[in-house]
Amino acid sequence: MVPKSAFGIAAAGAGLCFLGYCVYFDHKRRSDPNFKQKLREKRRSANKKTKAPTAGTEFPDLTNPEAMQRFFLQEVQLGEELLATGDIEGGVEHLSYAVAVCGQPQQLLQVLRQTLPPQVFSLLLEKLPSVGQRLSGLVPGGGAAAPPTSTGAVLEEDDVE
Repeated sequence: MVPKSAFGIAAAGAGLCFLGYCVYFDHKRRSDPNFKQKLREKRRSANKKTKAPTAGTEFPDLTNPEAMQRFFLQEVQLGEELLATGDIEGGVEHLSYAVAVCGQPQQLLQVLRQTLPPQVFSLLLEKLPSVGQRLSGLVPGGGAAAPPTSTGAVLEEDDVE
C-alpha cells in the first residue's frame, strides 16, 4: 500500500503543475500584441449589450398599482446595478423611470440626493423632464389626468433640498 503522505505529495505536485500552467497561459495571453485591442472590443460589445435594453423600457399600465409597484422596484434595482457596474447613464435613466412612477417622488429624491454622488444626482434631475413628458404621453386623455408623479413639482431643485 502507498502511504497517505505520497497521495498528499502527488496532489500538491498536481496543484503546482496546474498553477504553473495557469501562470504560463496568462503570460502568453498578455504578451499577445492584440491583447489590449481585443480586450477593448470585448468591453465595448458588453457595454452595448447592457445599454440596448434601456432604450426600450416600456411603462406598465398606469391604472394598475401592482404593476406600477413591480415596475418601480425593478427600475430601482436595475438602476443601482448599472451604477455599481459603472454605467452612469443607464443607471440614471432607470432611476429616473423609478422617480417618475413613484407615489412620493419628493421623498425618493431626498433619499437619492443623500445616497448618490452630486454629479449623478444632477444628471438624474436633468433626465426627469424627458421621462415625465414620456410618462404624461401614456396617460389616457392627452395627459390632463396625469398621475401626481409626473407633475413639474418633481423637477424643482428647491423642493428637493
